[in-house]
Amino acid sequence: MIKLMLVDDHAVLRDGLKNILGLEDGIEVVGEAISGNDALEKVGTLLPDVILMDINIPDKNGIEVTSIIKRDYPDIKVLVLTMYDHDEYFMSAIREGADGYLLKDAPSQQVVDAIHSVSKGQSVFHSSMTKKFLSFNQSEPEPIKPKDTLTEREKEVLNCLVQGMSNKEIAKVLFITDKTVKIHVSNIFKKLDVKSRSQVVIYAVQNQLVPLP
Repeated sequence: MIKLMLVDDHAVLRDGLKNILGLEDGIEVVGEAISGNDALEKVGTLLPDVILMDINIPDKNGIEVTSIIKRDYPDIKVLVLTMYDHDEYFMSAIREGADGYLLKDAPSQQVVDAIHSVSKGQSVFHSSMTKKFLSFNQSEPEPIKPKDTLTEREKEVLNCLVQGMSNKEIAKVLFITDKTVKIHVSNIFKKLDVKSRSQVVIYAVQNQLVPLP
């Protein structure tokens, strides 16, 4: 069961999402927040698996909240659901660790599928964002970290991450346990100084650590 938290200041949208998600056997809405501060106050108690995050919310905006949550609760997945199809918002959200970015005009089933995907460790983007995702750092290059900071096994795991595989899928492909995959992913995050799988893919593609997916 995926524990989901809704963060949006529009009651009508929250109610609509709760009605839709309430029909899903594998998702449970465990709480909701109407502002940035409200979300930060509740997240430690609710400890959701996934947060559906709007950007334009009172107090701290969704990008600021995502940054704080990813810092304090790195295992929680953040799926941005917004009306803003702007490079600046998209890039800022990914930079701060968002695991996915969807627009509010997305079909309800796409939102449901995205929740399941990010809960498994995959990255999800609205179709209009795909090219932006792959070219994210081309205009803002990061210092290239030495490739040899990753072990050979970590490079194999990294390649699987770029292909969008979940931990379970990586374990099956590499003939290792889920727990071992989790350790390798954690080490990759630390060595590349990233907060999410989205950032891992961006960094790996930009710095040519793996072939383009």
